[in-house]
Amino acid sequence: MTHPTPLIVNTSRRRFLQGSMAAGAGLSLGFHWPRAAQAQTSGGINAWIDITPDNQVILRYARAEMGQGSLTSAPMLIAEELEVPWSSVKVVYATAHENLRQKRVFGDMASVGSRTIRMSQEYLRKAGATARTLLVSAAAQTWGVSESECRAQGGRVLHAPSGRQLKYGELVAKAATLPMPATVALKDPSQWTVIGKSIPRVDIPDIVTGKIRYGIDTQLPGMLHAAVAACPVFNGKVKSLDDSKVKNRRGVVQVLNLESFVAVVADNWWRAKEALREVDIEWDVGAHGSLTTSKATAFIRDGLEATQVAVARNDGDVAPALSQSAQRIQADYFTPYLAHATMEPMVCTAWLQGEQLQVWASTQNPEATLATAASAAGVPLPNVTVHPVQLGGGLGRKSPQDFTRQAVLIAKAMAGKPVKMVWSREEDIQHDLYRPASWIRLEAGLDAKGQMQALKIRSAGPSLLATLLRLPLKDGVDPQAVAALADHPYNVANSRVEYAQRDTNIPVGFWRTVGHSQNPFARECFIDEVAAAAGLDPKAFRLAHLSDKSDKDRRILQAVCDAAGWDKPLPKGVFRGLAETEGYGSWTACVCEVSVSPKGEVKIHRVVIGIDPGHVLNPNNIQAQMQGSVVHGLSAIFWGEMTLRDGRIEQSNFHDYRLMRLNEMPKVETVIAPTGGFWGGVGEPAQAPLAPALVNAICAATGKRIRSLPLKNHGLRLVT
Repeated sequence: MTHPTPLIVNTSRRRFLQGSMAAGAGLSLGFHWPRAAQAQTSGGINAWIDITPDNQVILRYARAEMGQGSLTSAPMLIAEELEVPWSSVKVVYATAHENLRQKRVFGDMASVGSRTIRMSQEYLRKAGATARTLLVSAAAQTWGVSESECRAQGGRVLHAPSGRQLKYGELVAKAATLPMPATVALKDPSQWTVIGKSIPRVDIPDIVTGKIRYGIDTQLPGMLHAAVAACPVFNGKVKSLDDSKVKNRRGVVQVLNLESFVAVVADNWWRAKEALREVDIEWDVGAHGSLTTSKATAFIRDGLEATQVAVARNDGDVAPALSQSAQRIQADYFTPYLAHATMEPMVCTAWLQGEQLQVWASTQNPEATLATAASAAGVPLPNVTVHPVQLGGGLGRKSPQDFTRQAVLIAKAMAGKPVKMVWSREEDIQHDLYRPASWIRLEAGLDAKGQMQALKIRSAGPSLLATLLRLPLKDGVDPQAVAALADHPYNVANSRVEYAQRDTNIPVGFWRTVGHSQNPFARECFIDEVAAAAGLDPKAFRLAHLSDKSDKDRRILQAVCDAAGWDKPLPKGVFRGLAETEGYGSWTACVCEVSVSPKGEVKIHRVVIGIDPGHVLNPNNIQAQMQGSVVHGLSAIFWGEMTLRDGRIEQSNFHDYRLMRLNEMPKVETVIAPTGGFWGGVGEPAQAPLAPALVNAICAATGKRIRSLPLKNHGLRLVT
């Protein structure tokens, strides 16, 4: 992958916006880090590190924190190489406006794609190692000794022959004047003392005591509040509005017609929200006012029969291999549109004062927030300040900046006044950027010995890259639409994977685990179908078909099956299912144990879920992410779907877009099985094998094959 030139202050708004959006799409943008970004403080050694005279170490975190724990984990990488005790570390946010001012010294700031650690671990460790090297050099020069006689340890530099030592705080001023080393040596994993330790998250104390400030908690002097309504049919516009019922109502300041949406500004949000209900709005819904769920899904399913499709993988010659097979198995799988439904809805506070704009947004991509805000306000990029805040959940929804644009347009109309815009839960559910619906057809051919000799897969669905990011598709293939399909690990001589692009009027976005949230469901459930046709145990069938190049798939599958006791008998009426897949640079597997009553009551007795992320940074945080993936995943598996009527999303709140409840949480056992040598993602991969493992277990219990989600549509319900 190529690395675009770093963006700088005098970059055009268009180019900066393109770059920040590309970062959200998964590109690794150019990175450099001059000395302390020209010393942000007197204790600055480089852009990431400040050290005070009393030896407190301030480490900067350059991404978003939304519950994934990387506000702690990323600075651990710096601390490891810096050789400082974690107790002396304070973590602070880097900001998008400072990143812009200093020629993107912090690199990509987007928290998306489970890449905070895997995509930044090297330069964060180098930042720590460089600072450590400079401090050792400063000590050696102070003492007039060779650097080889000095070593860093515990926030000090020690001189072994004489026993002398100096604290970092005593050396930082001199270290900051020394030339940057051309290269630095990173510690061998065998020397790690911070990496691999379960360190409590730095934000937990403030969360449990209520000190943390999320985007929705922003309070400013004289602040106004805005509630908004967009056209209930996507891409519609305001045709006319009548605000006569509310324009003189207590607290209401102004009703704004902003073409694509209406905003009511008031002295508190409840008054704004209630007044908005009384504004008579006539919408121009365009050509999509008759769209229904059945029409949308039928249009997508037609892609399974299309004659012109893109090819993502083509090994061997599938057509004759299938025709010559002793057995042929075919199945179609469906997954629906899903909403993000983050606990904190879309929220952004904007304050435009002349040509200066300040923004407080719950955003996964602060650079995109800055670029969008500047564009909406019509001010230069350097005039925008984006204040970092904690996010009340993200799940991919808070990377696109539609909500930031709305808030800034409102603030522009209320020039000089800070305005906090909060979406209602109904607005949030009905104007999301949804996970795409998908139809997947799979066909396998078995030889007389039960070995797969052919595998053909076609995925049909909307393209995230083409519709959301407006990026061209290489060879007509959206990589998310064929994730876990085109790169399946099974040793099949004849393997073909196709993609039929089927875009609808329904806006789509990156939902946690993205293509890996749905494609492994089809792939791994179908593998169980093929194993049954071959008369083999699902685990044995997979192991027999994993190629020599799929050692990590084999290892994680075996580790999770061993932990679950796959080969041991189960209590009467309890059945198992399994699945494994790679995703976001990590390998995951899952075993579920369930029982199903004649009434369709599903009891999940146990979930054993494992991951091989290569290196383990913070074990407790990995365990929390795995458990959180189960909660989020089960909500979607049992209840998640968006339906349309007359072009409108029918679901509106948690009463009809169901989330899992505390008493429904099953027992989750986490298996962390690192093989070393690489850095994989953690926040999203664990969700990938959950749906197929659970559905395979349910099918084993009932003898009926399920090929679509959610499970509620099959008469199944979760019980405790």
